[in-house]
Amino acid sequence: MQEQYRTLAREGVHEIEINKSRFLCALAPVATEAEAQDFIARIRKEHPTARHHCFAYVLGADGGIQKASDDGEPGGTAGVPMLQMLVRREIRYVVAVVTRYFGGVKLGAGGLIRAYGGVVGEALDTLGTVTRQRYRLVTVTVDHQRAGRVENDLRTTGRAVREVTYGAEVSIEIGLPEADLEAFRAWLADTTAGTARLELGGEAYGDL
Repeated sequence: MQEQYRTLAREGVHEIEINKSRFLCALAPVATEAEAQDFIARIRKEHPTARHHCFAYVLGADGGIQKASDDGEPGGTAGVPMLQMLVRREIRYVVAVVTRYFGGVKLGAGGLIRAYGGVVGEALDTLGTVTRQRYRLVTVTVDHQRAGRVENDLRTTGRAVREVTYGAEVSIEIGLPEADLEAFRAWLADTTAGTARLELGGEAYGDL
């Protein structure tokens, strides 16, 4: 697995106008191809009179799934430059849809490539990105007497607390970088006088 990847901070739309043509770039973070296709279909429905709805998406922390469509624009002038912008910026788990309302002035192949790639780049700048780090999931089980202090210490030291479950004991699930595991074991034993239990789980990504 990749140690980290960058993705879109939030869904949104950015618009530019070139020679009377409007280019609306809708971006969204997505986890699967099905989510990406649903978003593309939603944008098409929101702009039924637009001439083109070109799209590109990149999925997988390693960018292993990539797809692009020119949707009627000359081959290679829309979806490909959109995809290239996402790949060049190293953005993952994202879909971009650029809706074009034709303004009557032809832009030529070079103009289209600059417009479609450019509006995606501007949209990324406007909406912002976040970096997600690979974590090992760890469950700490501790008695009620110590649980409050342990949870507070975890949060104040910037640990990624994912879930807290109260039962006969308290279970706190956190995400830890693999390199921090041994130091964390030692800290936990010291903090709880050796009474806490630590169980390793799977892996996941969380905000850096």
